[in-house]
Amino acid sequence: MATESPATDSGGGIAQVTFRVRCETLGHGEAIFLSQADNPSGSRIPLFTTAKSYPWYTTRTPLSLPLPATQNINKTYRYRYAIHRAGIFHRWEQPSDGGGIEEFRAQQTIESGDSTAVHIVPLRLLHGGEIYTVNDVLGVTAGPPDIDHIKMRNNFSSVGSLARKNASGGSLYGLNSRSNSTVGMTDQGSKKKVGFAPQPPPTSHRSSEAGAIKQAVHLTSSDGLIVVSAFLPVHLTRSNDGEWSADWDYEALLSMQTHLRVTRVGTVKWRGWHGNVGGGKSDESGVPVDERHKVEAVLRPFNCVPVWVPTTLFGEMYNGFCKGVLWPILHNVASVYSSPQTGNAEKPDADKDIEPYDSQYAEYSMDDVAQGPIHGDGGREGELWAAFTAVNRHFTDVIIQCFNEGDLIWIHGFHLMILPSFLTRRISMAKIGIFLHTPFPSSEIFRTLWCREDLLRGMLNADQVGFHLFEYARHFLTCCRRLLGLNYGMFPDSSGGHNLAIDTNGRHVSVTSIHAGVEPPVLHQVLSHKSTSDRVASIRNQFRGKVIFAAIDRMESLKGIPLKLIALERFLQRCPEWAGKIVVVQVGISAFERGDDYTKTRNEIISMVTNINNRWPGTVQFQECAESEMRLQQRMALLRAADVVMVTTIRDGLNLIPLEFTIAHLDALTEQGRNDGRKRGLCILSEFSSCTRVMRGALHVNPWKISEIATAFFQALTMSEDERMRRISIASEFVTRVTTQRWALAVMLDLKGVQKNEDAGKYAGAGLGLGFRLLGMDSKFNSLDANSVARAYRSAKSRLILLDYGGTILANDNLDQLQRFQFVKKSRPPSVPTDGLISTLKELCSDHRNIVFVVSGKERHSLTKTLCHIPNLGLAAEHGMFVSWPTPKVGGKRRWETLVPDQDRSWRSIATMIMEVYTSRTHGSYIEETEMKVLWQYRDADPEFGYLQSRELEDHLSNVLRGFSVDILHGGVEEGGYVEVRPKGVNKGVVSMHIIKNMEKIFNKGKLEFALVIGDDHCDEPMLSVMRQVGRRASEARIAKKGGQPLAPLPATIAQVDVSSCDEFISSNLKCFTSTVGKKPTAAANYVNDVEDVHELLESLVKVTTRETVHSGFYSVVDLKTMDDTPTSPGPEAVKYDAQTSWQRSLSMCQLHTPDISNEPTDAKVSNNLDEFFGLMEEDGEDEDNFF
Repeated sequence: MATESPATDSGGGIAQVTFRVRCETLGHGEAIFLSQADNPSGSRIPLFTTAKSYPWYTTRTPLSLPLPATQNINKTYRYRYAIHRAGIFHRWEQPSDGGGIEEFRAQQTIESGDSTAVHIVPLRLLHGGEIYTVNDVLGVTAGPPDIDHIKMRNNFSSVGSLARKNASGGSLYGLNSRSNSTVGMTDQGSKKKVGFAPQPPPTSHRSSEAGAIKQAVHLTSSDGLIVVSAFLPVHLTRSNDGEWSADWDYEALLSMQTHLRVTRVGTVKWRGWHGNVGGGKSDESGVPVDERHKVEAVLRPFNCVPVWVPTTLFGEMYNGFCKGVLWPILHNVASVYSSPQTGNAEKPDADKDIEPYDSQYAEYSMDDVAQGPIHGDGGREGELWAAFTAVNRHFTDVIIQCFNEGDLIWIHGFHLMILPSFLTRRISMAKIGIFLHTPFPSSEIFRTLWCREDLLRGMLNADQVGFHLFEYARHFLTCCRRLLGLNYGMFPDSSGGHNLAIDTNGRHVSVTSIHAGVEPPVLHQVLSHKSTSDRVASIRNQFRGKVIFAAIDRMESLKGIPLKLIALERFLQRCPEWAGKIVVVQVGISAFERGDDYTKTRNEIISMVTNINNRWPGTVQFQECAESEMRLQQRMALLRAADVVMVTTIRDGLNLIPLEFTIAHLDALTEQGRNDGRKRGLCILSEFSSCTRVMRGALHVNPWKISEIATAFFQALTMSEDERMRRISIASEFVTRVTTQRWALAVMLDLKGVQKNEDAGKYAGAGLGLGFRLLGMDSKFNSLDANSVARAYRSAKSRLILLDYGGTILANDNLDQLQRFQFVKKSRPPSVPTDGLISTLKELCSDHRNIVFVVSGKERHSLTKTLCHIPNLGLAAEHGMFVSWPTPKVGGKRRWETLVPDQDRSWRSIATMIMEVYTSRTHGSYIEETEMKVLWQYRDADPEFGYLQSRELEDHLSNVLRGFSVDILHGGVEEGGYVEVRPKGVNKGVVSMHIIKNMEKIFNKGKLEFALVIGDDHCDEPMLSVMRQVGRRASEARIAKKGGQPLAPLPATIAQVDVSSCDEFISSNLKCFTSTVGKKPTAAANYVNDVEDVHELLESLVKVTTRETVHSGFYSVVDLKTMDDTPTSPGPEAVKYDAQTSWQRSLSMCQLHTPDISNEPTDAKVSNNLDEFFGLMEEDGEDEDNFF
């Protein structure tokens, strides 16, 4: 349709339009420009992007589009996008630029005169004086325009008035465009419905700025992806003259092509890759070292990077540990009755007709059928585990070399389960996903592995864990819950939704369950090949007039081939009329790596096939072949020729054969397919296969129930035409909708959408070896600097030290569950403080500037028994319910006061009676009673059942004790697993504020200038949160006086509490230090490693106090500044001197010595070592500057 130039008709006013286009295929050095389709040689408007808005490109200023008069409603604005390379026109946009991410309805494409697709905006959808945004996808011109109605603006009656209003800028019509910042926005007038966009709310439903729009997660051509698998998805060939070539392994799941920047990492399959020397005792083992550079060069165009692992080591890992240990366990097989087998064991006579295979396979392959010395002999399993970890380390080194900042890392297969642990040590900010293509066993099976915790932690060091079915994901979640005590649930994400994730060490590990698909275009291409058609015709002619049942399985016990043959025999016994009318074509893939399992399975199959064919000749056609002889082309030919496919596996992971069979028979739904006379297209599928959840049109059977399989034979042969068509249609829904690319895209979008802070300091590592784990915490969470604490401590005149008891200044007795139970039942004495700790606390309490409190969850008598003989030490028992203020008196009874009024305690008997009921119903639970609380412990119970019982108990107590002033607290398994009832308003945070408010009244102290707070577990978090917020308010006051920048927000781990009531008791110069024992997510600002570090820190503070007294006999340079001051520390009277005091040279280096006032000769003090001389020289440098 010819379109007049709208420049000549502006009777409808002027609309301001911003154009946005999503460009995912734009290459490096390329730019995007907007061009009017009716004037391609005219000026072009550039579009720009930012790091936040990419891949959206936007015109910098709105374009001014004159609108036609009302009667010219058919006028349009036609435009297209041009790609410039290095500032020069390169090409117009193409349909291929749209990529495969967006789905658009197929509509007729309007083309311009040069056959280039154009975008069209009907001008009748726009209104004068208003602002719009047009959203496009590069290369996609079909469908209605996506127009956002932004907001009303000042109306201009004509083009001339608009031109006079603007002094500069250009538009496609030679008119002036306006910047958003100069557009006068008004809310007057009603909002109009524009085009196909939804009716806007009273205020704009989208921001006019692209950067302010909360974009969904997209994968673009600039995204880097490293795909890691045990083997690269390529085929290598080597000519006789030593030249190498490679080709894609198109049937491999990871060989799919994509617009992303993909690097594939893995080993290459070549002769001897498994470490064997072959049946002919060839010396060749893997790719020769001197030819590896040739293989690397051949793989470079495929973006494949090989991992060179010694073949013997890889064989130990792959055949020994993965196939021999992990494979049976992951498939829910754990036998303790199998007798050990060795590779040199004498094979039965029935094995003599089997091709010889290397004895190493038998040694490596030890599963339920041939269980070797894997579990518990203390030697062999160590060797296999060492090989497994060594190969994962080889992969780590190669991945690090290929990694660029921002790349996604996608790991595939159970062979690399611990790889995330090695990667997070070195690239903690990388987003790492791992996807298992095998089943995952129940916790009762998985816990039989001696390396279970290491494998789970290895997977949890990834950011996303993927499975094909939720059933497998559920088992994984349960293992993490039962074996590691971790919680899982639906956690909010950055886009406002919720994701299934595991909460571990302050991080959320996303768990994804998406079943993979197949690529229909690739399969259709194989089916249309002449060689495939010829092979299909050959098979059909060979079994003319018979219904063909096809099965392709590996020769191992897990595939259930004998069960299938038993069912066939039973079916023919019950329905003899079908004898000679059906044939079962069973293809067995040789599985030499399965060792004795393969041998036994093969012998059993051959024996059963012989018996069936003797009774019903020609019923079973059994063919064994190598995996290389049953590739995609041969497999699709057999599936196309077959009428029914059978999968009777007893436990299986990803199995794509039913999906490929469905693609091969999609034409059965057409009119021609209905009339070909074949009853084809049905799947008989085991309910233990992963695809049974997505192939809803198949006949599902329990392979262990032979009668069900026999019945499935009968159903497939006698099914009505309507039901068969319905089942094929239902099965085809998934295979045509979920392709391999769509599956990969969904998983990658989940991985890219994982919330991972860009600040590397947000994450910290903890643990040694495979116990390493990534912790998520505040980006400034560092080890507590003892020097900073000492400097602040020395200069402060009013100090507060709050210390937890067990786990902080004393070893934690609650770590061991048995010890905890023995302490509660008073059958084991608790740990007591050492003499060194007692001495340190006495020294700290002797300084009159210090207020030292031990705040514990223990009872009063426990604290009194161990700490009552320390003068001036404050005690807080039962999380602060009882407080004993510091007193110089020692021994005897201490005076205690309660934090809250001692009210009615009748609730205790009620709570205890209810808890006794739940204790009798929950094995492993027990009741713990103290003076002021009652606690139901279920840390020794079954985690799942204990948690369910605790939730029920919590609800029960909440209803019954509603009228009492009590708090009901619930701690999960990671906190020890308990339900606690205590008086309302009691916790360590409240008692810390109570101490601060009473400092001046009780101790005659000035405002607080120094605070040190140390705890170790969740009970101490309220105290750490409160004190950190108290310190923050002091810092904010200092910053406000200086007019500095505001502080960053507190991390989410801190529970917000109103601490303003403490303001009048703290100094604006307060230095507050909060620390937890051990590196873990916490409200504290810092951490110390262990209890010994706490002791060292307290001892260093004692040294600071000691150095402030003159009886030390020598001084550091920094101490000289304080000699003019009146001593404030307790101890011997300070040495008095005046300005005329003469200085004598010390015998030690640079030491200044003060002569004795009494003029009596004294010996000079000489430092015994450098450490004694320097003491705590790491003090504030400004002190020395002031002195000099």
